[in-house]
Amino acid sequence: MRYAAVLITVVLSGWWPASVLQGAEPVRDKGIMVEETNAYRARLEAEVGEGGQKAPPARRVLRPDLTGMDRPESPDEFRRIFHHPLVCQGLTGQCWAFAATSFFESEIQRLSGRQVRLSEMWTVYWEFVEKARGFVRTRGESKFPRGSEPNAAIRIWARYGVVPAEAYPGFPPGQRIYDDRKLYAEMNAYLKAIKERGDWDESRAVTDIRAILDRHLGAPPTMVEVDGKRVLPRVYCRVTLGLDVGEYVSVMSLMQEPWNQWAQYPVPDNWWGSRAYYNVPLDEFVHLIRDAVRGGVSVCLVMDCHEPGFYFREDVAFVPRFDIPREFIDDSARQMRFSNESTTDDHVVHIVGYQERDGVYWYLVKDSGNLPRNGHLGGYMFYREDYIQLKGLAVVLPRNVVEHSLGRRLGAQPAEE
Repeated sequence: MRYAAVLITVVLSGWWPASVLQGAEPVRDKGIMVEETNAYRARLEAEVGEGGQKAPPARRVLRPDLTGMDRPESPDEFRRIFHHPLVCQGLTGQCWAFAATSFFESEIQRLSGRQVRLSEMWTVYWEFVEKARGFVRTRGESKFPRGSEPNAAIRIWARYGVVPAEAYPGFPPGQRIYDDRKLYAEMNAYLKAIKERGDWDESRAVTDIRAILDRHLGAPPTMVEVDGKRVLPRVYCRVTLGLDVGEYVSVMSLMQEPWNQWAQYPVPDNWWGSRAYYNVPLDEFVHLIRDAVRGGVSVCLVMDCHEPGFYFREDVAFVPRFDIPREFIDDSARQMRFSNESTTDDHVVHIVGYQERDGVYWYLVKDSGNLPRNGHLGGYMFYREDYIQLKGLAVVLPRNVVEHSLGRRLGAQPAEE
């Protein structure tokens, strides 16, 4: 009788959901099977002389049915933040460098009004050098992945500076499509060979790795010409561009690490074991992104792009309810997917705009990958906020923006190697 009284009280109080009282079914998203292929990548491979002229056979994949969905149709609908036109990373695994470079280009314009295009492959070049150096110093214990994380650009630019795009294109000889596959295979084979020999001469290994990089990408310049004067790339970054990369931080959101502390981002592409990630709960992570874009600051986002809701052919990314309803996305749902590896660290993009649509946030995303180029917008995508809630893993932002949004100081971050 006590439970019946409680139920009557709840119903009469109006707390019980109307959909339950009225017997209404919750809104459901329908899944459909579609034929899908990466025709854009096939065209790139044909252009560099690999593969046939036809796209690979289509495969049937699960996607959400978009019939009747209220979604953006054009980038013009968004409040946009300055960014340079889309650049395709081609056939490389270097999304982290392309996204980070695009992010810092936006930051340079925000802070100084200066509009410059910077070299992505300059950062890739020196990152491979540092990976090889780490491999030798750890006697082959550190990883040598093809990719990296966007905060690697912070470390590389602090040490080596940066150069304009025209000063270091980084294309394979005779090509105009970025392609690092043969380069990576050759370097990886070299490092495996020295591990088998136990040949840990760091100076020789770095010299040999640089020779491979020079052959595939070209030798990087030692000086940059600015207003008729030649300056070092570090001077170009810090003085000419006025960019202090030490003022930028990475923020992640994983339950497995303590909240509100610096922690290690536990993924293979964090090959140097960086612990310079400030870990916050999901609600703060989401509001941090909102606060940034509403204040005119773009966001470099690390995320997972292999989900049914990542519908690149239709330029949208969202979480369909047949996966998990939006209202159920929380820290536990995110952690479960990270722990069972259904969420993986596999892509980095640049958020360059936003809009509110019937109380729901949508983000305009600049993507250097070749998948979105099979859509209608040449590489832009529209992310509904629930996709970032569930599949966004980390961001790079100015420290002052992060501290203002969180309402607290972060403290000194762990020193990087």
